[in-house]
Amino acid sequence: MGFTVLFGGTFNPFHIGHYQMLNALCGRNDIDEVFVMPDRIPPHKECDFLADDIDRINMCSLAAEDFDKASVCTVEFELQGKSYTYNTVLELKKRYPEKRFAMACGADMIATLDKWYRWEELLKEISFFAFNRSSDTEFKNQVCRMRKLGADITVVDSDITHVSSTMLRKTIRADKFSGLMPKKIAEYIFEKGLYV
Repeated sequence: MGFTVLFGGTFNPFHIGHYQMLNALCGRNDIDEVFVMPDRIPPHKECDFLADDIDRINMCSLAAEDFDKASVCTVEFELQGKSYTYNTVLELKKRYPEKRFAMACGADMIATLDKWYRWEELLKEISFFAFNRSSDTEFKNQVCRMRKLGADITVVDSDITHVSSTMLRKTIRADKFSGLMPKKIAEYIFEKGLYV
């Protein structure tokens, strides 16, 4: 049985880097499905402009349409209190006891896993697919460190375009976003007048 991978993020907006990661995940034989999971933003996170929840969910849905294995999961909007990954994982395991869950994450997330809420218990509950930054020695060191702490990590080597969502929102305002997001996402943003 393959994994059901949780691909979480603010997706503010859903950009080409996210799309490439989703494509890489859906192309793997050890992954049965991918839940694209927009985050409910924690109160401490600062953002120059946050699109409405429904718009972020809709952008994720548009991207997921392109992949047979992908679907949108809105569980974080349904849970009470702060959005902690540990609580989200427990809820999903309760809803889908037959599934084997893993989480997709970038190099920066791997480096801070042991700072997460109830991280030691989380490592026992879920596996991880970590996106490698090419020839990044620090990433490899962090993967080794987290594996020693008990994390089950599969490294995904894939060429992902680095896009900062903050910078992307500014390029949208300046109409210089070409190639930085899927065409249908760009069309949705302009139709709804987001980030301008």
